[in-house]
Parts: sequence; C-alpha cells; structure tokens
Amino acid sequence: MVTVLLVALPAAVTSCTARPEGPARAAERFFAALATGDTAQGAELTDDPPAAREALDAAWAGLQATHLDAHVLGVKYTDDTGSVAYRYTWHLPKNRTWTYDGQLKMARNEGRWQVRWSTTGLHPRLGEHQTFALRADPPRRASVNEIGGTDVLVPGYRYHYALDASRAGGYLIRTASAVVEALRPFDDTLDPQRLAEQASSSAQPLDLITLRADDNNRIAPAIGNLPGVLITPQADLLPTDEHFAPAVISEVKKAVIGQLDGQPGWRVVSVNQNGVDVAVLHEVPPSPAPSITISLDRAVQDAAQHAVDGQRGQAMIVVIKPSTGEILAIAQNGAADADGPIATTGLYPPGSTFKMVTVGAVVERDMATPNTMLGCPGTIGIGHRVITNYGGFDLGVVPMSRAFASSCNTTFAELASRMPPRGLTQAAAQYGLGLDYEVDGIPTVTGSVPPTVDQAERTEDGFGQGKVLASPFGMALVAATVAAGKTPLPRLIEGRPTTVVGNSTPISPKMLDALRPMMRLVVTNGTAKDIADCGAVFGKTGEAEFAGGSHSWFAGYRGDMAFAALIVGGGSSEAAVRMTKAMFNSLPADYLT
Repeated sequence: MVTVLLVALPAAVTSCTARPEGPARAAERFFAALATGDTAQGAELTDDPPAAREALDAAWAGLQATHLDAHVLGVKYTDDTGSVAYRYTWHLPKNRTWTYDGQLKMARNEGRWQVRWSTTGLHPRLGEHQTFALRADPPRRASVNEIGGTDVLVPGYRYHYALDASRAGGYLIRTASAVVEALRPFDDTLDPQRLAEQASSSAQPLDLITLRADDNNRIAPAIGNLPGVLITPQADLLPTDEHFAPAVISEVKKAVIGQLDGQPGWRVVSVNQNGVDVAVLHEVPPSPAPSITISLDRAVQDAAQHAVDGQRGQAMIVVIKPSTGEILAIAQNGAADADGPIATTGLYPPGSTFKMVTVGAVVERDMATPNTMLGCPGTIGIGHRVITNYGGFDLGVVPMSRAFASSCNTTFAELASRMPPRGLTQAAAQYGLGLDYEVDGIPTVTGSVPPTVDQAERTEDGFGQGKVLASPFGMALVAATVAAGKTPLPRLIEGRPTTVVGNSTPISPKMLDALRPMMRLVVTNGTAKDIADCGAVFGKTGEAEFAGGSHSWFAGYRGDMAFAALIVGGGSSEAAVRMTKAMFNSLPADYLT
C-alpha cells in the first residue's frame, strides 16, 4: 500500500500561457508500484527499466522489506525536467521501520514524464552499483554478579568439536587417531577405528565434545586444522570461577539465561557490488539487558567454601542474612556437589539442633522457662523407648538453660513426650521449618516435622531424631528466625520475590527471650565452647544418629549472619563447630557483626 501526500510547489511563471502538467502523477504511479513490491511495473516508469529493475529488486531483498509507504512532499519542475521530494518509510522484519527523505529526478520525453533513474531515487546517499543490506547488532549479553559487584557469570563461548567423515576423506583414520590422542584427557574410552566407523556411518558430522575456552586453546592447535575436524563456537554464559558455588551458579544460570539478551539493534548499510559495506545509512543501537545480582557475598561464600573443602565427607554450610533474608553463602565440597544442591534440598535428621524448636514449643506452652529445674538423667525410659545422653552423661536436676547448653537428650525427650501430636509441627512452622519456599534461582526444601500420635516417635522428635528431617537451608532459616525475631523471606536473585506455601504463626517474644541467652550459653559454657573466641556467636550443636554413624551439625548466628553447618556422617558435633570456626576465621574482621 502506498500513501501519497502531494504538495505541489509552484515554479516561477514567465508567461501567461497555460502551464503543462508536472511530474507528480508519474511519480505517484512509480511510488504505488514500488510500495507493493511490483518492481517490474515500477521499472517501466523509468528511463532505464533494466537498471531500475535490478536496483529495486536488490533493495527489497537486501532490506527483507514487507512493504513501503511513500509520501510526496513536494514537486519542482521547469520545462522538461523536475524533481519530486519524497519520504519513504520501509517496513522491515520484527516491526522495524526506517524513514528518510530524498529527491526523485524526473524528465519529460515526448510529452510523458518518467523517472530519470538513479540510485538516489532509492536513497540520497546510495551510490551507483550499490544497494541496501540489513544487519543485526545483537547486544552484549548481560552478566550476573554477586552482591559485592564482582561477576560470577559472564558471556563467553564454549567450543563444540565434531568429526565429518566426508570432509576427512582418505585422511579419516589418521584424523581419528589424532583426535583420540588429543581428547584422551577428557575421554579415555575413545578408539580410533571405532570413531572412524561411527563418523562414516553418520549422515551428519559426529559430535565429539564441547570444551571450555581454556581447554579449546590447548586442543585446537593440535587437531583444529586436520581434515574433517569441525570446531563451532557456541555462545554461552560462563562462570568466572569454577569453584565459586558451582551447584548454585548452575541453578542460577538456568533461572536467568532468558533475561540476559536485551534488545538487539540493527543497521541499514550500503554495500557495493562485491558485498562490502560502504556506509551506515541508519542505525538503531542495541539495548543491553541490565546485569543481574544474586545475594551471594563473595567474602562469605569464599570463607564457607574454604571451611567445607577441608572435610572428607559431604560437607556444607548455608548462611542467611537475618535482617533481609538474603542468602549469603551456599557452600558445598566436591563430595556434596556430586549430588547436586543438597545444602538446600537434602533432608537429614537435625539432631539436637532441633532443640531450638523444642524449647520454643515448651516455652510457648508454658511448660517451662529457662530457669525451670528439670531432670537430665543419663538415660530415661519413655513408653517402650530408652533415651540416652551422648556418652551417658548425667547432670541430675538442672535449669532448662543448662540442659540445653549441655544438650541433654533425656530432658527434651521427656518434655516432647508431654506435647500434643501437632505441638512440634506447629512450633517448627514458626521458624519456617516445614514451609515451602519457592526461591527463584535455587531449589529449596526446609524440612519435614510431621505430627504424630505415637508417644515414642514424639519423644525422639524432641531431640531431632524420629521422623524429623531438615536441610541445612532449613536449619539456617531456623537460626535466622531467632536472630531477626521473625522468619525472613529467603531470596537469592535480587528483584525476584520468594513465595511461601504453608501457614504459620510468628515466633513469639517470649520464645525469643528464652532462646537467645540459651543459645549464647551453648557457646560460652556448653557444647560449642570451641568457637567462643569468634565473637558473640549464638548456636546449637547437634549429632544426629543414623544406621552406621551420625551427622555433625551446628546452627546459629553471629551479628547479621545466620548459619547451619552439616558434615554428613561427620560424627560428633565438634567437627561442625570447628568447620564453622574455620569459616569465621576466614572472614574479614568483625564482618556483619
């Protein structure tokens, strides 16, 4: 469709005779043909149809245009020559438009106006033997940074290797042998003969491997120029440090990969007969997407990573900022990484760290206060279950705060046995444990504290055994709740809200007033004395038994850092305390205190 606006500008009149008709109508017919893409008809309205047809076809093809709006802005003519001022608006793919003004030269031959063909009839800056080309300008992919501003994921390339038997020809077995030798560090199962046979029987190039840039820089010089070896760069989002929270960063990458591309730009260029760009006629710059920030703090993450890396078995630490809910660290050692992000999804009996919940339930139900004198015998029989303290220690009758600091299983088993079936379930929810948090960027499970009508099970639940399960993420949330006075909403990717599935009542002030000094006593004069020189740490230790061993736990907070540390099968809680101490000792002095 063509839209024509005719504005005829009068020329100087030198006589009183009637002036002949100007070139406007001829220009309108040309524009109408051009607008619909009828280049053949448009060319016939010029004084050089072959040249015009070739140029018009090339313009439409080069721009990939869908249609053109042409407006006549004005007309000037004298005798047999004139010009028509035009405004073209090309409609290009992806709803792009390109508008500009120019002059169409006109000439009258034997009383009939024609377009006096020149490439300037397409654009005022288009030279002879030139045409248009549409170029895409993709924006640079945005990066992902941690809360301190350093990048953790940046745009880059991986390099895909394939073997094309048809291109290798008679050199196939020689190429296959060289490929096997070069790729042996990555795959020692490759065999030259079998590889050559597989490539020969494949209709497409045979996929071999995809390498990181560093590995490609070593391998490409050795085999990149061999007949049949194809190396294809593939744009990707790459970690800046392979050791920085790899289990988390891989999950974050999945969550953000579609939001980092931004809005591509585009250009219209003039190209010569050899396809070489001559000039930029129009340009819309790309609009990069803003970078994405995750809440991991490099100082905390590195300190936690250093601590877990010193352990043999699966070890992990989760750190949450109580005041905001920001997840500051999710550290796992290599043994844990092999099973995925288990620091946030793995469920384990929490052992005595769960006594933070049991104490809360006891205080909330007015069953006892920190100063209430309670029995802490070495063993106690409740129903058909015999409960024993670690090593069988017996404190006699002590305040509940001392029973908590010394981690008396018998004390809290007896208290739990007198609770209603949903008592611990409801109390756990007040700390966020058992609720489902949908944190964008990382899968999470807090734990499970099912109600029970069986007194023996409820007894075991009271000191974190039985059917109670928790993840390090869940226990860090418990500690963060005590530190903040309410359960913070955990989050990882800045600007992306976390949703919660499940209901709970907030933790009460009297629960907090009881727990905080008791958790401090654990560190100053209880089972976590080894970390007493690391500042004002509040915590609870735990050793959770399972068939064949026990897990080592420590959860708590210092300043605006709540944490949970777990060594799977690590034995005594002392190991988790030492691991947490290693984290604190690797942090900057007084960090977040």
